[in-house]
Amino acid sequence: MPRRNADKIILDLCGGTGAWSRPYQAAGYDVHVITLPAYDVTRWTEYPEFVHLVRSGQVHGILAAPPCTQFSRARTTAKTPRDYRGAMTVVEACMRIIWEARYAGGVEWWALENPVGHLRRFLGRPSFTFQPWHFGDRYSKQTDIWGYFERPAKKRGARPLSKFEEYLSRRNIRSLPTVEGMKLTRADRRAITPPGFAKAFFKANP
Repeated sequence: MPRRNADKIILDLCGGTGAWSRPYQAAGYDVHVITLPAYDVTRWTEYPEFVHLVRSGQVHGILAAPPCTQFSRARTTAKTPRDYRGAMTVVEACMRIIWEARYAGGVEWWALENPVGHLRRFLGRPSFTFQPWHFGDRYSKQTDIWGYFERPAKKRGARPLSKFEEYLSRRNIRSLPTVEGMKLTRADRRAITPPGFAKAFFKANP
């Protein structure tokens, strides 16, 4: 029996563990997680099979999560200046992939995320901003989404964090998720897309 949704291609750019695209994979979509070390999005034109995929006109949706380190408001004790130019090369590469796929047609939606920070200075106001607890995940990490997509519905009755939960989030000492079969740093685990949000986004953008 053919897989349901197998003809719908999802690109998960800078996808890391693939947490954002996991609901699509579970639903049978043809998901491609484009991330280091296998793929460097800034060199995407050097991967013929990926270029063919982007320009095929068969891409259904695109998720993008470029690294946030240089844009983070929490980066206050670094010994080197912010490298906005270097960080924006990754953002620009994600956008060029999105544009190229849009030129080819077929893209129903696309979204680019980053924790609330200095990326707003370059991309302007986001289409949507959320907290993980809006979707049932009990921690705080205010995140911006730019793009062309339907806004996911926040969980009915979602309650704000307690002072203790806020403290754990602020100090980055909350319990962090793991992914079976993957060796992840603490930073990798902090960056994993909240599962409640990922499911709600999928429901709004099938």
